[in-house]
Amino acid sequence: MPKFFFAECSRDRVADDGPQSSAPAKRTYSLTAREIEVLALVARGKSASEIGETLRITKRTVDAHVSSVISKIGAVNRTQAVAMAIRDGLIKM
Repeated sequence: MPKFFFAECSRDRVADDGPQSSAPAKRTYSLTAREIEVLALVARGKSASEIGETLRITKRTVDAHVSSVISKIGAVNRTQAVAMAIRDGLIKM
């Protein structure tokens, strides 16, 4: 299929759907303040050990928070959890 055909179909589809919101719909999650804090540090590239030292908790507790966040958000790994959290406005970079 030629590229121009796809572009024309896409343009027609948007025109037929009416007004489009430029901002994606934000999801809400029931994360604790500590989980958000840990997620923000993960987003900054900190290891579990570094996060533990910063927050004065064990690495095992950090891992538990990260696992909880991944589960609550519906991510498959910590990288996707961070991406989803940034997209949905839970954390800012």
